[in-house]
Amino acid sequence: MTDQMIVLHCSPTLAGMKTGSLFSCRPGSRLMEEIRGLNRRLVPRGLRVLPLHCSEKRALIYVFRPSDLERDLSKQAVIALLQKCGYPDIRVQPCLCRLMDRFRQGGEFPHEVGVFLGYPPEDVDGFIGNRACGHKCVGCWKVYGEEEAARKTFAKYQKCTRVYCEQWARGASIERLTVAIS
Repeated sequence: MTDQMIVLHCSPTLAGMKTGSLFSCRPGSRLMEEIRGLNRRLVPRGLRVLPLHCSEKRALIYVFRPSDLERDLSKQAVIALLQKCGYPDIRVQPCLCRLMDRFRQGGEFPHEVGVFLGYPPEDVDGFIGNRACGHKCVGCWKVYGEEEAARKTFAKYQKCTRVYCEQWARGASIERLTVAIS
């Protein structure tokens, strides 16, 4: 896993526009060491890197802002959705542990992960309830609620990623690209 992968897949999170981002990579023998190194560099800027699930073939990496996740988990619609999905304790650490357990158990993909990424709870609930059918539009996620607001968000995320990748190509470090939020 490289800094370039983080910039490519997580720019809106680095910019403070999005709660979290998720991507997969090859696990490699140094993955945990790389994650620890990233956390040493990014935790002071308000970000954390967490391996949600690792197998021999791939690792699922979650890059997130704990303060934003805490805010999101306090929303009534998110609480109701996560409780419906079997999350008894709606605090950050227990929720992350439960999500990791859901990945580890295998079986059906835990689509509630969308709320951990900052997706609107009505869209996550709509995706789960409609089994990914009947959506209004598709961008970073499938939209079941506010289509126009989602399209604007998709455009902002795309622009952010483009700008961040350009800055990265010009030599900006991941620390410089990460907006520090207190």
